[in-house]
Amino acid sequence: MPKKARPAGDGKEQGPAPKQVKVEAACGPSSPLNFDSPSGLFESFISPIKTETFFKEFWEQKPLLIQRDDPALATYYQSLFRLSDLKSLCSWGIYYGRDVNVCRCVHGKKKVLNKDGRVHFLQLRQDFDQKRATIQFHQPQRFKDELWRIQEKLECYFGSLVGSNVYITPAGAQGLPPHYDDVEVFILQLEGEKHWRLYQPTVPLAREYSVEAEDRIGRPTHEFTLKPGDLLYFPRGTIHQADTPEGLAHSTHVTISTYQSSSWGDFLLDTISGLVFDTAKADVALRAGIPRQLLLQAESTAVATRLSGFLRMLADRLEGTKELPSADMKKDFAMNRLPPYYMGDRAKLVAPGGQLPGLDSTVRLQFRDHVVLTVGPYQDPSDETQGEMVYVYHSLRNRRDTHMMGNETESYGLRFPLSYMDALKQIWNSSAISVKDLKLTTDEEKQNLVLSLWTECLIQVV
Repeated sequence: MPKKARPAGDGKEQGPAPKQVKVEAACGPSSPLNFDSPSGLFESFISPIKTETFFKEFWEQKPLLIQRDDPALATYYQSLFRLSDLKSLCSWGIYYGRDVNVCRCVHGKKKVLNKDGRVHFLQLRQDFDQKRATIQFHQPQRFKDELWRIQEKLECYFGSLVGSNVYITPAGAQGLPPHYDDVEVFILQLEGEKHWRLYQPTVPLAREYSVEAEDRIGRPTHEFTLKPGDLLYFPRGTIHQADTPEGLAHSTHVTISTYQSSSWGDFLLDTISGLVFDTAKADVALRAGIPRQLLLQAESTAVATRLSGFLRMLADRLEGTKELPSADMKKDFAMNRLPPYYMGDRAKLVAPGGQLPGLDSTVRLQFRDHVVLTVGPYQDPSDETQGEMVYVYHSLRNRRDTHMMGNETESYGLRFPLSYMDALKQIWNSSAISVKDLKLTTDEEKQNLVLSLWTECLIQVV
């Protein structure tokens, strides 16, 4: 059922508004979010919308606007990032391009005003005040503990990387032209007010970022102003632009984004290479050579027919596959995500502790949401050993300061023979399990498994 149109900021009807929710001020702790679990965090993050409703009606489908009349929530949001935080951040050593972009939207195009090298606060503030430039701060969770805390839980909840950018825009200014993104977007208004216009997607669930010309996008489908404490969600591909109204203070908002390159198409591409590898070992047809001069031919009809037969064969094999091979997605997620939020001595977090596990021990998994299991090929050049192995990757030692910055990252984890998979699943699927009951042939294998996991801080003795 279409939503009823409501007046926009200029009093004109601009089409159906996104779903709105008005929330009264609530009494409670200083942090209004529930950090007890990933699901609890997300439920409180989009409150009062229920999680089931969100995924049924809005996720990847249409925008959701939650306007909240809650001073305590507004105060909490403001604590996440303020314009005044930039002074101390500049003193820590941040750089143009890597950490900060300074930009303006001029005649529908993005104009970058970056200087070279290190950012100095006085120059940054001068560009902000005199040139009415927007300050875009990349991945603030590297510096702001509470954003780390939020995004770490959201990565656990979505099973996908979660990045963020802060945008600080002076009154009467706009930083970016109309564009769409390749990520699911959650916007939290932190300081001041921001006027938003959303447009019908030209590429629903887009796979890449793109700027759109104003004369191509038509009239806004939604138009509204965000205030501190408000939340806006819209799917990837949604064309949008935002400006700070004249006559008001500056606006600060944080864009929290996820699900980049996390479509079924991406998962299929990740899985298919391992599936072909496994099938070729068992079926000589896939090991047979392609016809002579195939790569020189322009006509491909006969080849397409042959390939479609192979794909049907792979589909049949996939139906009976218990363990899906993953080439990169699981490993990349584990390597590049945030480490667990932890405000104590991090050395203690990643150092084995407690009782050493033995054959008579009962053990349970730790940091379940930070560990992935995957099956993949293995080849050791030193002894020509090859075959499938089970890989256990985790993020306990990941670096927060490089999160989502495109740096080369290191993988942390363990490798086991494929015969260990059932025992690993027992540990993963049990609240606690006796080492003696693990489905491995020998006691030595059982002890080897739990000692390896304990050394990586992935299990504890109970």
